[in-house]
Amino acid sequence: MTLWSWKRRLGGPELSFVDSSIYTDPEIFELELEKIWRRTWLLAVHESELPNRYDYRTLTIAREPVMIVRGEDDKVRAFLNVCPHRGAQLLRAPAGNLADASPSGSQKHITCMFHAWQFNAQGECTSIPRRKAGYQDRLACSDVSLRPVACEVGFGGFVWLHLDPANAPPLKDYVGASFDALSPHLDAEPLEVFHHHKAIVKTNYKLWHETNSEFYHDYMHHFNRVTSMQQPGYYDRRYDAFPNGHVTVSSMEVKYTAYERGEVSLAESRAAVSFPGLENNAWKLLDLFPGITVNLRGSAVRIDTMTPLAVDKVLIEFRGVGLKSDTPEVRQKRVRDHNTIWGPFGRNLPEDLLGVTLQGLGLRHGNEPLNLLHGREENASIHDEIGLREYYEEWSRRMGRDARAPYGDGDTAPSPVRRLPIAVGFEAE
Repeated sequence: MTLWSWKRRLGGPELSFVDSSIYTDPEIFELELEKIWRRTWLLAVHESELPNRYDYRTLTIAREPVMIVRGEDDKVRAFLNVCPHRGAQLLRAPAGNLADASPSGSQKHITCMFHAWQFNAQGECTSIPRRKAGYQDRLACSDVSLRPVACEVGFGGFVWLHLDPANAPPLKDYVGASFDALSPHLDAEPLEVFHHHKAIVKTNYKLWHETNSEFYHDYMHHFNRVTSMQQPGYYDRRYDAFPNGHVTVSSMEVKYTAYERGEVSLAESRAAVSFPGLENNAWKLLDLFPGITVNLRGSAVRIDTMTPLAVDKVLIEFRGVGLKSDTPEVRQKRVRDHNTIWGPFGRNLPEDLLGVTLQGLGLRHGNEPLNLLHGREENASIHDEIGLREYYEEWSRRMGRDARAPYGDGDTAPSPVRRLPIAVGFEAE
């Protein structure tokens, strides 16, 4: 057995695996931005983060600057955050309200600092300085508008974006039935974000999503081992797979009182801070392709969304979500539970961050490619890796190449650094 084959293969050929180059090759990453992130519905923000008319948020998707604006008509819209005149970025703050005074333009308008072209919250051009003098009758304000980004609000009041509005399927078709298990709890009444945290992690974005798509690594989590893994019902949890690479995990009752450490004390029942129709201390999870996790755990929802920055760098945004109708006392309890357990600095997350960081250190561009296993099959129960397999089936379809052999070279010995062929395979529908 040669050294390279020993490194690449664990077990027999019937075990599912992926080539580690899909996490490390910068050219594959560029193709992912084009074929996946620019052509997929993405959860961007929650409507509660734009509560008032003229509120806006800015973000980046696949390197495209985007703005989300609530208009005078209360409708939420999205546009490229770029002036169509000469390409300058328009809104520069991460969040704000267009009604606030601006040194570069009129209230309730989006004004380009460069040449003072103005647009309203519907994306329409309302002013071109000295238009008649410079353009005569060759250009009118009605000829110019901000480039729209497909935008829908739904599935718990979240704002979803798609960079290719001409080819975006309806959001309901993309999400499909995957949200059905959460809808009774998240669509019953309005939700509200109470916590938002950003972190840049030195790892490939898919590796973070994988930590939310498999539970075999619960051995790493002391909190999960005590409150869930050692409790009745844990091994009865099951995965359900849906089209487009989405998966859900069924519920169980988490015994939080099994983890009582000094200042950490959780009541046996959190009924007062649960969600509509949700059993006390229940735990449901939804993973949406290509990088969204909705984690409903008793008294709070944690939403993970990702923005790939480079092949080895990802921006992760964590949101804590409660009910808009919360009293101050209930909201305080939600925040406490979220910060103590489920939030970015809680008892249940640091191990995941350590795990994916170690993967980032172990998997680097130019290293010997490995076959990384996704081969646990336990009848779709909790330690089955069906979530990973479903994800990479969708990845392969969209990318037009097999995640097991992304260069089409099968079992031939790889060179230390391989280049992508010119032909990249079929186009995703």
